[in-house]
Amino acid sequence: MKKIKVGIAGLGRLGKVHANNIAYKIPNAELTAACSIVPAELEYAKANLGVTDVYTDFREMLQKADIDAVAIVTTSSEHCWQIEAALDAGKHVFSDKPLGVDVEQCKIAEKAVERHPDLTFMLGFMRRYDKSYAYAKKKIEEGAIGTPYMVKATGIDPEAHVDGAIKFAATSGGIFLDMAIHDIDLMRWFLGCEATEVYAQGCTFKHPEFQKVGDDETAVACYKFENGALGFVHVGRTAPHGYHVETEIIGTEGSIRISAVPEKNQAMIYNANGAVTECVGSFPERFDEAYLLEMQEFIDCVCEGKQPGVNVYDGTKSTAIGYATTEAWKTGKIVKIG
Repeated sequence: MKKIKVGIAGLGRLGKVHANNIAYKIPNAELTAACSIVPAELEYAKANLGVTDVYTDFREMLQKADIDAVAIVTTSSEHCWQIEAALDAGKHVFSDKPLGVDVEQCKIAEKAVERHPDLTFMLGFMRRYDKSYAYAKKKIEEGAIGTPYMVKATGIDPEAHVDGAIKFAATSGGIFLDMAIHDIDLMRWFLGCEATEVYAQGCTFKHPEFQKVGDDETAVACYKFENGALGFVHVGRTAPHGYHVETEIIGTEGSIRISAVPEKNQAMIYNANGAVTECVGSFPERFDEAYLLEMQEFIDCVCEGKQPGVNVYDGTKSTAIGYATTEAWKTGKIVKIG
């Protein structure tokens, strides 16, 4: 079996998830190089991943490392130039979301992908690879709920991690760009069309540190789609019970609800607190299998010379919608998307 040699850029919390999947869980992949500007992350690569070919400069890794492909899991603002550099260096590219921090950056990545149609590019909208979401998409395509006309999405980070959210709030791009990109992508995917306008509002009741830097701890948005369908997104950072991601797709003949209770597993604890279902505590835990499946898809596409279902244009469209949502939130006005 031919193994695709992969270099990873970025070994933060999600980077470690992808790196371990490549190194130990994907038979036709081999992690041969790592790049980070954080010394501790490079030490992690050596000690935990068996990678000795490490770099602090991304372009140097592209030039010197023995790699066929690159997994980019760096800060969002770095994604597009790194995508361009890697493709121009002849490497297949997997990039975590978002594609870029503005539409202009996304266009740079689009042009790079278009210059290299022989190379595989994939964007990490991993929720499409979660078995529950993939099942919902299949049932919609089979007509199980008739014509879908509304998507309601909730994504709330746990209160236990709020200090980290506060720390990065000033540079996150705002709550919608920071937290709603996956939900925006899923609305487009489930409804099969594009959003045309958005209205959004936010509030802060518990952690005023967010508003001090122009952000909010909770926000909602309402979308109108080109076929008349509706989308609602509720994002937040203070779930007391754990990591809460919930999606409902409503159609003319029924509905599908995913993760109404963010269960850790199927166990129920009966004690002095009543009948208790423990909840997942973080996104790596909730979407552990989805991260593995999306990276396996990327490696398989590289081996077979194919392109995956999630492409560069999905990234640009989601970023554009995210920016329009942020404008609506900041101005309190309905914003046209297009």
